Amino acid sequence: LTADRLLSPSQFLRRQQVLQLYRQILRAIRDVPAEADRHYLKDWAREEFRRNKDATEEDAIRMMITQGNMQLQELQRTLKLAKS
Repeated sequence: LTADRLLSPSQFLRRQQVLQLYRQILRAIRDVPAEADRHYLKDWAREEFRRNKDATEEDAIRMMITQGNMQLQELQRTLKLAKS
């Protein structure tokens, strides 16, 4: 980040939320048993985050974080079911 692009406190916190979500998704993907599925999901996650990296609208970002968390929970539920 350059000096002319300093983040406001709320932007900083939102960025932290996004990074944390990204890490959690990648961590959950590690538990996917099939290598092909892991590879597909990792590419999908990277592409989703990359595609939305320039988003600035607060409401849109909040909605994307909520959607990402729901998808993460769904993945975790699916993995838990697969193990049982």
